[in-house]
Amino acid sequence: MKLTDEQKNRAEGVVLGTAAGDALGAGYEFGYPTPETVIDMIGGGTFDWAPGEWTDDTSMALCIAEALVEGRGLDGVAANFVAWIDTNPADVGIQTRTVLSRRSRSAAEMTAVAAGLSGRTGGNGSLMRTAPVALAYLDDPVQLSVAAAQISALTHSDPQAGEACQIWSAGIRHAVLHGNYDGISLYLDAAEPSVRDTWAPLLDAAEKGRPSDFDRNGWVVHALQTAWSAITTTEENGDQLTAALEACVRAGGDTDTTAAIAGGLLGARWGASVIPEAWTTILHGYPGRRAADLADLGRRLTEGAAA
Repeated sequence: MKLTDEQKNRAEGVVLGTAAGDALGAGYEFGYPTPETVIDMIGGGTFDWAPGEWTDDTSMALCIAEALVEGRGLDGVAANFVAWIDTNPADVGIQTRTVLSRRSRSAAEMTAVAAGLSGRTGGNGSLMRTAPVALAYLDDPVQLSVAAAQISALTHSDPQAGEACQIWSAGIRHAVLHGNYDGISLYLDAAEPSVRDTWAPLLDAAEKGRPSDFDRNGWVVHALQTAWSAITTTEENGDQLTAALEACVRAGGDTDTTAAIAGGLLGARWGASVIPEAWTTILHGYPGRRAADLADLGRRLTEGAAA
């Protein structure tokens, strides 16, 4: 698969867009900005982030990306997750922390730990990090779907978490290749009836509603709906990335995560070149990366997919 310059730019935008949304939302996490609140990459918030610092969303996405670009597969992803949790990060989802604290020695062991959890296991923690998976499988949509579900299941056993990752990853892949959002509906058109019948109405509700309508956005379903609503209710033009990310943050709640989810797809649609320089200049975070590193990682992932 040979990518055009436009496709390469969009691929670079995937991880970079994730990080931009994440860092933008970090300072407002668990809050509900008023209409008068200025939304900017200010840092602060519950965990006192530095301006431009990304959170667990992007850190875990990079754990995935770096394992995949190095060809270490699921076991490499699991090992990177353990290495990350060993740094005692400030912000970790309850479900993710429970699984990773067991320090599993393989992907199979980690998946079994996640599957053994009781209670609610449909948090948004696997969807927030799924964007890089699409880049590693640009040339293979079937294997992309398999990998998205497997990587989700490392920490989140709920079927809806896996389905959300498959849907969103398919949308990102299509956006990189074709420059539009049609991949979401195309994926559902070809999906099993049970998946299509569950998710089509949920996405329809997001398109007809507002991002703030889905206030339980720590749950994977509402997180996806918040992100999709922010995208589909903002004008599709060169300013959409910033407008839709702001809409996610203004919806409140898990603002860094909903904006990170949206950012991956927006970056895939519009490319790295539309992300404001004022943001990319200050973006940084675990494991000691900057914006240029994320763009480079996106390129390297697609080169592997195209090989």
